[in-house]
Amino acid sequence: MRQLVTEIVRGLVSEPGRVSVDESRDRDVVYLEVSVAASDRGRVIGRHGATADALRTLLDAVGHEKGVAVELEILD
Repeated sequence: MRQLVTEIVRGLVSEPGRVSVDESRDRDVVYLEVSVAASDRGRVIGRHGATADALRTLLDAVGHEKGVAVELEILD
């Protein structure tokens, strides 16, 4: 899932080299923390959080297929 998020976020931002996605697991939960350049944070979050919500929806579907819950956090 880390690779999926990395590729999607890199496609959204103007500084793809500064995209970092950390993944950790705790039982049946996958935690993903996304870091981007400060100037790109708004692009990843989207207007009223729409882009972040869409990414979370996609990850929920992938997680459901794999039998895990997915938590996504976009770091400041």
